[in-house]
Amino acid sequence: MDKKDLMESIMKYQFYALDLNLYLDNFPECENAKRDYKEISMKLSESMCIYEEKYGQLTNFGSSDNSNPESWTHDPWPWQRKIRRKN
Repeated sequence: MDKKDLMESIMKYQFYALDLNLYLDNFPECENAKRDYKEISMKLSESMCIYEEKYGQLTNFGSSDNSNPESWTHDPWPWQRKIRRKN
């Protein structure tokens, strides 16, 4: 999986986890949602670890183990990226 695919995967898992979290706020006894939340959370954590091992840390708030703090300066910041629009 390349960098772009891995980041898309992380974003999808983050969305799923948030959505399930909101669902569980309303239906805290739903066993299927609890099971799905645990599964998605594990996949999210695994994907984030793989990304950080290959491409550097995802956050700057101390939750990432990064032996190369300069890696933040290698990639463009979000506002520096060119947006590709689909026609």
